[in-house]
Amino acid sequence: MSDQACRLYLITPPRFEPRAFADTLRSALDVGDVACLQLRLKGENEAPPEADAIRRATELLMPLAQARDVAFLINDRPDLAAELGADGTHIGQSDTTYAEARKLVGPDRIVGVTCHNSRHLAMEAGEAGADYVAFGAFYKTDTKEPISMADPEILTWWSELFEVPCVAIGGINAENAAPLVRAGADFLAVSAGVWSHGEGPAAAVRALNRIMTEEGNAG
Repeated sequence: MSDQACRLYLITPPRFEPRAFADTLRSALDVGDVACLQLRLKGENEAPPEADAIRRATELLMPLAQARDVAFLINDRPDLAAELGADGTHIGQSDTTYAEARKLVGPDRIVGVTCHNSRHLAMEAGEAGADYVAFGAFYKTDTKEPISMADPEILTWWSELFEVPCVAIGGINAENAAPLVRAGADFLAVSAGVWSHGEGPAAAVRALNRIMTEEGNAG
C-alpha cells in the first residue's frame, strides 16, 4: 500500500499540432503538480500514428515535461521511447507484451500496463515487473471507446494488497475525481478533463490538484 499522495498523470489529446500545443502544455504544467505526461497520438479513425508524428511531437514536448521533472511516456511504442530517450512507455493488452517492452526500453525506464477491470491481468503485470498498473474506464469518455468499465473498489483492493502503484483512467475530470482518490488511486490519468475544461487546462490542473490534496488530507 502506498503512503504517497495521489498525483496527476496527463495524457495528451489524440490529435494536435505540436508547436501550438506546446504553449497549452506549458500553461498546464506550470500551475500545479503533474507526475507524468503520456504522449498518446492517434491517426484518423483511431489508426496508429505515423512514427514521424510521434518523433516530432516528442522533440517539442518532451523537453518541456522533463525540464519540470514530469516523466514523459510514449503510448504503445516502447521502440520509439527507447530511440527518443523518453522516460518510458505505456502499453495496452493488445500491444507489445510487457517482456518485449521491458527488453526494448531497458531496466531503468518506466513500463506501465493497461489492465482494464481485471484483477488477474493486474497481478500478472505486477508480478512481471510493471512500474504501474492502470484500471478503467471509471466513467464514460469521448476520448476513447472504453473496452471495459471498472468499479472504484478495484483501486481499494489493489492499494491494500500491493506495492505497485495503480492508475485510474477513463472519463476523469475535476467533478468526478474525488471518489477515485478516496478509493486508493495513486495517479489519476486525465485527458479531455484537462484539455477541454471550460475554464482552460490550467484551471483543470489546479482543481484536480486541490481535490487530490483535500482527499489525501481527509484520509
